[in-house]
Amino acid sequence: MNRMGRILLVTALVAVVAMAFRVSWNALRDIANAIGADHTAATLYPFVVDGLMALALVATLVLAGRDRTFALRVLGTYTLASLVLNYVHGLVPELHGRTIDWGRLADWDPANWALVLLATSLPVGSIYFGSDLVAKVLHHRPAPIPTPVANEEESTETVRNRSTADLPESTPAPAVANPVRMPDPIAVDFLKSALPIKPVPAIAPTPVKPIGSTPKSTVAATSPRPRGATGRVPEAARSPRPKRTPAQLLDEARTAMTGLPDSKVTAEGIRREVHTSPANARMLRDTLLTERAAAVGAP
Repeated sequence: MNRMGRILLVTALVAVVAMAFRVSWNALRDIANAIGADHTAATLYPFVVDGLMALALVATLVLAGRDRTFALRVLGTYTLASLVLNYVHGLVPELHGRTIDWGRLADWDPANWALVLLATSLPVGSIYFGSDLVAKVLHHRPAPIPTPVANEEESTETVRNRSTADLPESTPAPAVANPVRMPDPIAVDFLKSALPIKPVPAIAPTPVKPIGSTPKSTVAATSPRPRGATGRVPEAARSPRPKRTPAQLLDEARTAMTGLPDSKVTAEGIRREVHTSPANARMLRDTLLTERAAAVGAP
């Protein structure tokens, strides 16, 4: 938005706020007269309520973070209080002619007490909250705006396109080699032998056997020691467990529980003997007990 548009927008806002203040001023003045304020105090009472709302609105535009949240809460609270007092002024016609009793804003006593408490506490709240908001605005330090760097994009691309050899790195210190003193060469006389030469005995040649004369022998290949498992065996390498049918499980349960009384036929005992799940063990127990009961009841 250009400058002229902003000026027109602010001017329209000020005009609307001024007209709304004039409408609310009449109601708040009558409320102040009803709670016992004199003529001067009743005239200034609307500035106390609606004026703090304007101050909280300006503080909301300036502050940030928790201070801005606090300013918004003050603005909302005083807006709601002004709305309630204007609503009461519209409900009680006696306030318009100033014929209502002093300190009486409603016929029901609890409602009257609450309204009088609200109307009398707004000036005190304006002193406290207004001073706090002004102090917050005066001590507010806006965040510094970073200065744009010329050719920022070019410098960024230059750093990204640099090779590894061009990047700055610490150069290792040159290693200093310690000189080693070598022994002086000694002249050797090749014409004379320094040590007496001993005669070397002759080595008898080993007879070589033909290839076909060597008997063939079979040597069993030695298998290396089996290596222990070092991890979890994958599912594909495991041997599948045989799955038993319910009839097979029932036969094994009958065999395991043969000779035991009904009180000993338990799901836990069947599970241990047959090696099955608890659900299957309970099913087998119920089946065995049913068969025994049917066998006892049969003639």
